[in-house]
Amino acid sequence: MIPTGRLARAGDAAERGLRVAPDNAQLNLLKGIVEHRLGQSARAIERLRALIERKPTNQVEASFALAEALHRAGRKDELDEFVKRGGPWIQDERAAVFTARSTLRFDRAKAIEQLESTARAARNPLLKRIAGFEAVRLLDQDARFREAFDLASFVHKETTPPFDGGAIDADVAEQLRLIQKGRAWFSPKSTAGEGTAFVVGMPRSGTTLLEQMLDRHPLVGGIGEYEGAFAIHEGLVGLGLWPAQLRDLKPVDAQRLAAEYVQGALARRRAGTEITFDKTLHVWRMLPAIAAVLPGAAFVRITRDPRDTAISMFLSNFHPRSWGFTSSLASIRRVIELERKIVPAAIELLNLRAASVVYEELVDHPEREIRRVLDVIGVPFDPIVLAPEANARTVLTLSYEQVRRPINRSSIGRWKNYEFAFDAAWDAIG
Repeated sequence: MIPTGRLARAGDAAERGLRVAPDNAQLNLLKGIVEHRLGQSARAIERLRALIERKPTNQVEASFALAEALHRAGRKDELDEFVKRGGPWIQDERAAVFTARSTLRFDRAKAIEQLESTARAARNPLLKRIAGFEAVRLLDQDARFREAFDLASFVHKETTPPFDGGAIDADVAEQLRLIQKGRAWFSPKSTAGEGTAFVVGMPRSGTTLLEQMLDRHPLVGGIGEYEGAFAIHEGLVGLGLWPAQLRDLKPVDAQRLAAEYVQGALARRRAGTEITFDKTLHVWRMLPAIAAVLPGAAFVRITRDPRDTAISMFLSNFHPRSWGFTSSLASIRRVIELERKIVPAAIELLNLRAASVVYEELVDHPEREIRRVLDVIGVPFDPIVLAPEANARTVLTLSYEQVRRPINRSSIGRWKNYEFAFDAAWDAIG
């Protein structure tokens, strides 16, 4: 269940099983992984430590889950100690990444060498990607830009299947055809959505910074990249209604899809909050679906210099199938062009409650911009949102390191380090 992203359901299933068999090793591992991926890393670490102490048959997998939770939670001393202690898991080739992470603290050059060597030699494509893109990140930080770009190109070539953008093109083209008629082709079929908000933006456009700022607000709970919006879209596709036949959506089906979304969102929301903020990165292609099923929702669109967005995607480890377009700057440009074309048109035609934010403006004028966002979401300004680096919630996205620092301009203009990779076609993107 976990690979599909159905975290809430997987967690519930594990919890039910543990009531019957509290010492079951597989259920405890599953529950620990879910807790970590829901941002409850302290609880996950405690559970996984206890499990490993019992030396279960799944000790190796539990050890990798613990090591990853320690890494993402920033508990570096504990990770170092865990690596030094060794055990059966350290003999697995996947441990090379964690060994390099520990080495990084005292010998950066050696750590980069270890990661790049693993990326080039590993047969496991997942390991190749993890090690490779960690090395890319370090090379980029060290201003070794050509080496970073070349290594990223190698890893993409070795691990990313051919990407066919035809499905995205066709889906967006059909939505644009409907939008260009000048009037909404459906009306909402439920009354749900109040208390829900979505980011609308491309990966690496500032979505994590925005979520971490909002999650600091006492009334807003960030729920990460929740799969619920995608489930709404899949449900409409399954009913044969997406996108042209949304007017035929039955209220009972809309209410069911809305209830399923809300149930999962509430399970991920921090206790005491009133608004869920969903950072899933697919919403830009699904605005009519959300408008039909969750008409009370708010939306925050965020954009960034397209070249900065593009190079950040290209140098990052996205899922090679779900995000296959990130393996090429040309395909990234095409998807950004589609997003820039459809989102403002859909927001206007569907009369969505939305705010539009430019990442560079958010960085330079955080209070001014976040006030506009909070107004749309429907909560008052609280100065605590201006310190996202103090957010204790575990960040599982690719920006997990950046958001642990105060808001800064270090990522603005990053593309200029890779100017050799961009041609004049990029100048036309607004």
